[in-house]
Amino acid sequence: MKVGIVGLPNAGKSTLFNALARAGAETAVYPFTTVDPNVAVVEVPDERLDAVAEVVGASPVVRETIEFRDIAGLARGAAEGEGLGNQFLAGIRETDAICHVVRAHTDERVPHPEGRLDPGADIEAVEAELMLADLGQAEGRLARVVKQAASGDPEAGAEREWLEHVIGALGRGEPVRNVPVPDTAAGAAERLQALTSKPVLYVANVDEGVVEVPEPVSAGARRSGARAVAIAARIESELTEMDPAEADEMREELRLPAAGLERLIGAAYELLGLITFFTAHEGSEGRARSMARGGTAWEAAGKVHSDIQSGFIRAEVVPWEQLVEAGGYPAARERALLRTEGREYAVQDGDVITIRS
Repeated sequence: MKVGIVGLPNAGKSTLFNALARAGAETAVYPFTTVDPNVAVVEVPDERLDAVAEVVGASPVVRETIEFRDIAGLARGAAEGEGLGNQFLAGIRETDAICHVVRAHTDERVPHPEGRLDPGADIEAVEAELMLADLGQAEGRLARVVKQAASGDPEAGAEREWLEHVIGALGRGEPVRNVPVPDTAAGAAERLQALTSKPVLYVANVDEGVVEVPEPVSAGARRSGARAVAIAARIESELTEMDPAEADEMREELRLPAAGLERLIGAAYELLGLITFFTAHEGSEGRARSMARGGTAWEAAGKVHSDIQSGFIRAEVVPWEQLVEAGGYPAARERALLRTEGREYAVQDGDVITIRS
């Protein structure tokens, strides 16, 4: 999973990036501090995997990962190239989801690029730039598709019609995600790579002690069908520099919820409709793997290896907590906790799966 962290200059993107990735990205109170996208591949914490690996004797433990990209602040006019705009917009196109950081803290030491604190207006400003960039992309794509459609290509004709609807929606201030792609134009969305077709997670960068998402950010999330979390990015960044035990103690004193990384990843998984299953056996690795919710055992086999998928016979499945409670596979078999499932079985979050091929 690739997640692009975006927002207006000084919204707290790089500070959040530090808190999440412990990557030490450069931060300052000046716009465009981040010139090249900072990239960090972050392990997804999951205590369930640790418990499963320990009880079955699996080693090493291999976690799922998320790639975070800290992309420089978007200024007004980015779609026309202002503030190195297109360079950074291209970086967003390569991601699976957008993490939109919105300033909601009151620290006057950090200047706002427009001289005021207004999370709702900031959301609208960034969304407008993304829509303008998509409009230019769609118009350029349409110009090419019109020529193909003129030759009688039915798929090009369907894509042309879809692009016309997309341009109309963007002109009304609606994102591309609101324009469904018809079956006759399969692949059109992938070719367009629209920024506003990507799922969005809003992160309200709040003051210390604030745990609720401010209403302007919640309203923006509801309008976009997105999710939102509140994180005090500066505090989270400082906590990552501390000894883990001290950080936990400080978090408890400050009455902070789970670590920012865990909350952000949890929200991202929900946003993208992902679940996690595990593979683990004594003498081999214990691994967490993500897949789309509702995916089948046959699809899970493909996550392990294409050869295993092609030779799929059956899947042995046990919920992770039942495996841990039983103390391993032998006891789980004795208690009839291990189930045999076929290729159409819908994998559940936390399943421990052994593919037989």
